Amino acid sequence: MAPRSNDRIRVLELIDMQAGGDVSRIVLDGVRPVSGSTVLEQARELEANGDGLRRLLLSDPYGDPAMSVDLVLPATHPDAEVGYVIMEAMGYPPYSGSNTMCTATAVLQAGVVPMPDDGTRELTLESPAGLAHVTAECRDGWVHSVTTRGEPAYVAERGLVADVPGYGEVVYDLIWSGGFYALTDAAPLGFALVREEEPALAAFGDAFMREVHPGFASAHPLLGYAGPLPFLHLAGPLEQVGDEGFRSRSATYVHPGVICRSPTGTGTSARLARLADRGRIGAGQWLETTSPRGTSFRGTVMGPAEIGPYAGLHTNVTGRAWTLSHTRILVDLDDPMVDAHDLEHLLATTLEGSVRA
Repeated sequence: MAPRSNDRIRVLELIDMQAGGDVSRIVLDGVRPVSGSTVLEQARELEANGDGLRRLLLSDPYGDPAMSVDLVLPATHPDAEVGYVIMEAMGYPPYSGSNTMCTATAVLQAGVVPMPDDGTRELTLESPAGLAHVTAECRDGWVHSVTTRGEPAYVAERGLVADVPGYGEVVYDLIWSGGFYALTDAAPLGFALVREEEPALAAFGDAFMREVHPGFASAHPLLGYAGPLPFLHLAGPLEQVGDEGFRSRSATYVHPGVICRSPTGTGTSARLARLADRGRIGAGQWLETTSPRGTSFRGTVMGPAEIGPYAGLHTNVTGRAWTLSHTRILVDLDDPMVDAHDLEHLLATTLEGSVRA
């Protein structure tokens, strides 16, 4: 169906992807340039003055809060080919592993950046947190595997305690891996981290965040304050696989109300950071995390890192993103279901292909 000839109609070009079951909506066209000299500044501009785009695509009737949105932008860093701003139910995380997998796959397969028919493609993306280095394995014109190295992870605080109503005292560590994670063990809480527990996991996550959120004020030493605590990660028991590997079930809660379908890339990195901090894993070893839906990512310890005063580590996370749809959606600014007050100025009147090669 062709768009109406009406100056109140806008069109967005989207590719919906999924990695590990988490859906990312990649916005390729239909958005005007966003002010800011870096992608981080552009993300903060959207948060302050253009949050209508996030709300539109993650809310009825256009989307669902369990999805994510990635707005593809021209890179501002000379070493990056493409920039992207990540939007989720809780706001604007600086980095996300599954969103990076989906964005990298989408821009390659859509021809935004060149892709070989067969072989390895090294790609650098600019996230709000900085550069994300991606290795894509390509075959027959499709991306079959994505390995991404984003923000180095570090343990910010250890052995914190939250008195969660209905659950008692919960001991957790605070870890940065592209966003702040509260990381706790699932077994003492009685969780096996299986799909049938998702409603109970969401209820626990909500109760935990309501207790922890009011006093949360941690900041990244280089990026500054990154907003309220967005993530809670529940870790299952660790199973050793040979000399170099481990497996573990996991679940990530995103406030408010979302249990991730995937084991999450940043959650996997946070697990690696805690294991390394406890002397349980070293360079070259890997951890396969499995979500309540049964999907898996593999994280590998690459080596030490320094993040301001913190000792951390670089990690790689490997997974695959799958294409769900390539669509153009219509946004009628007069639709009562569309809140246009901080959206209309963002939407272009025509598709321009501004990030295409």
